[in-house]
Amino acid sequence: MKSLFQQETHEEIMNRLEQLDEAAQANWGKMNVGQMTWHCQGPLNIMLEKNDYGLKPNWFAKVFFKKSLYNDKSWRKNLPTAKFLKPKEDKDFSTEKRKLTELINEAYSHRDKTEWKPHPGFGYFTADQWGQMQYKHLDHHFRQFGV
Repeated sequence: MKSLFQQETHEEIMNRLEQLDEAAQANWGKMNVGQMTWHCQGPLNIMLEKNDYGLKPNWFAKVFFKKSLYNDKSWRKNLPTAKFLKPKEDKDFSTEKRKLTELINEAYSHRDKTEWKPHPGFGYFTADQWGQMQYKHLDHHFRQFGV
């Protein structure tokens, strides 16, 4: 499984992000490209402890969903979006792209970190699982927009 903490994978993600522009159209889902780049910041903000979005431990999510966050199986199209990560209004694409770029680079700068605080909703992840989860989420949404 690819990880955002791998140099080649980080470069791949950054190249794919660079291919996005304001005219990008979704192949599925309801978000536009500005909303998607805003949405993709959420999991990175959680990992980097910038915002926990008020999440509480959730045994159901841990048992039935957690492993799907970092395994090799791609997520299916049109999965429901967590309420706190669902954009309520349009977002300025260039602003959100810049913020997402900064967060991805900041996450990558922590590639050698071995101890991470538990996810507020899912609990403990290894460093590898954090990196894999971030890659999988970004990959899902970049495929949504054809990059």
